[in-house]
Order: sequence, then structure tokens, then C-alpha cells
Amino acid sequence: MGTAHRYAGSGDRAAISGLIWDVLRRRASSAWLMDADTPRARVLGMLKLERGMDTDSISNLCHGERFAPEPLSGAERSALTSRTLDDAPSHVAGDYPEWLDAPLTAVFGDDRVAEATAMASRAPLDLRVNTLKANREKFCAAVASRRHANAVVGDRPAHRARRRCAQSRHSCGRRFHQGGIEVQDEGSQLAALFTAAKPASR
Repeated sequence: MGTAHRYAGSGDRAAISGLIWDVLRRRASSAWLMDADTPRARVLGMLKLERGMDTDSISNLCHGERFAPEPLSGAERSALTSRTLDDAPSHVAGDYPEWLDAPLTAVFGDDRVAEATAMASRAPLDLRVNTLKANREKFCAAVASRRHANAVVGDRPAHRARRRCAQSRHSCGRRFHQGGIEVQDEGSQLAALFTAAKPASR
């Protein structure tokens, strides 16, 4: 797609990629919410379910100008406003294959939809600050991050900072290439912390 649509820059391609992955995460539930199993319906439903956008916010994106989607139809607006997943089958609400319902019920019981939804959600971006090369406090302030009490040397950027961190021109990119930060799950950071590892430890 990128080669066929040269007007789309790297930022546009990244945004489109994010939309596609989020639609795949919410494919069944989005179609149910919109009462239509079409690519457009799945995108619109995903914007509400995965990205938490309300009807007016979604409508503002669909103004039909240039490359924007066509305006919402009456049926689409009604679905976004009034339909919910309350009556959806568990495997639809949780976006997992129907054959998994029995095993998930055996493990999670009535919490299976919530558990499956959490597993399907986009993972948070956790960064580890190399305190030998960078100052954590300065880095956190630079990316407007939301720190976690348990991540002693790590950092989880706030939602708006995540896109900036993905752009190499931002200071995140420079710090990454200089070895000041790296992407590392908070759980892995805690595991290293709990071992009390020291320089040269194996």
C-alpha cells in the first residue's frame, strides 16, 4: 500500500498500520456493535471500543473531504450512540474464537470476557532508562510520561507521547540510538531489579 499511495508519508503509514491492528483486535465486537460486517463498520466500531471515542469525535473524522471517510449515515450514528456489547455472545464481546469459550470459562469463569479483552488490547509501551547514560527525571519530563511506582529505572510514556517516541527525529529516537533508553516490559525490569544484579553479573 505504501508504494501504491506515495502521498502517504511515514507518519500516515504508521497511523494506518495502527488502525489495521486495532481493527483486528476488535474485529468481532466492532462488527456486532455496528450491526454490519464490513471494513468500514469494523473501523468505526473499533474507534469506539478500542480507542474510546464518542460518536461526535468519530463523526468529526468522517467529513468526506480529501482522504477522509464519508460522513456517518443515520444507521451508523445510531449504532455508535445506542448499541452496546451487553447482549453479545461472550466470544464476540471478548473477540476470541468461539471454540475457546469453554476453556476460558473453565479458567476465568464470568471474567473471561474481561480477561480476553485485556489480552487483545494494545500492550503499553514501557521504556528502560540507562541511568549510566541518561537522567531518568529529565527524560520523564521530556516525554510527559506517566511513571509507575514499581518501575525504578523504567518509564511508561503517556498516550500522546507514544507517537512522538516512535519518531526518530524526537529526542526519544536520539536517546535510543545513543543507548540512553531501550524498550523493555515493566515486568522484565522488575525481574532484573529483584535479582539485585550488579555490573558484570550473569
